[in-house]
Amino acid sequence: MKALIIKSTGLWYEVQAEQKRLIARLRGKFKLEDKKLTNPLAVGDWVEVEANPQTGDEWVITKIYDRENYVMRESPRKKGHDHLIACNIDQGVLIVTLKKPRTSIGFIDRFLITLESFRIPGVILFNKKDLYSKKEIEKYEELKCIYEAIGYRVHLCQFEKEVSDDVKGLLENKTSLLSGHSGSGKSTLINQLIPDARQEVSEISDFANKGVHTTTFAELFFLDDQSAIIDTPGIKELGLSEIEDEELSHYFPEMRQFLGTCKFHNCLHENEPGCSVKNALNDQISPVRYESYLSILRTEDNRR
Repeated sequence: MKALIIKSTGLWYEVQAEQKRLIARLRGKFKLEDKKLTNPLAVGDWVEVEANPQTGDEWVITKIYDRENYVMRESPRKKGHDHLIACNIDQGVLIVTLKKPRTSIGFIDRFLITLESFRIPGVILFNKKDLYSKKEIEKYEELKCIYEAIGYRVHLCQFEKEVSDDVKGLLENKTSLLSGHSGSGKSTLINQLIPDARQEVSEISDFANKGVHTTTFAELFFLDDQSAIIDTPGIKELGLSEIEDEELSHYFPEMRQFLGTCKFHNCLHENEPGCSVKNALNDQISPVRYESYLSILRTEDNRR
């Protein structure tokens, strides 16, 4: 029968089929589009499962259905391989914090580029507004203007207090991928939306100003029959996958209208003369985003 993967531990999968939750494993090895993947399946995948006739309570995954989309990153552990984060999602939701821990512009943009490369809408939720100083509120307003101008929805939140109706509305009738650094508030958001989930909340190290990993495996939670959220382990760094230098600007929405109008057809919008992207700086392209583009292009550590 057809089943949805709702939790992955790497070896075993928890699936939901016909209102029942089952434990299943893969049968043999699966080859996926000749890609070098560390995991052949991810939360959000639809699969076919069959009962193992030799055991009464074990199920076997025999087929993987075609995906509408997927999000993956470079594997942090296996060089030259990619790691599937989630499949078949309607939007990506990035939880951002300006302090405890601080989310860099570079991390935000890498996440959005990953979504753009798979044509998945993105939402940015700035959490922990109660901790922000006047200067940090001004920084939020600046970033809100930058990202809303290029089509992303942006909200200021305080998940420990409440989840606003606006945020709840963003999640309705969609399967949403939640991402962000450890300690940014993903588990707090889930606990507010689904009290029975009882996700462990991480503490923030005063010394390093970083969260402690509490989510070990990706897991899907149902908000209702039509809405779900996928929680993922906190990510420190997000390595971009399958994006060549000459393609990078295609995933910056504000740059797309200028592509193909530069003097050189292979322009990387860096030092080349007659570059339409550089000519649009300050007017139609934010210098903050452009600097982020250059950092990613040069594969620099742009955790500003």
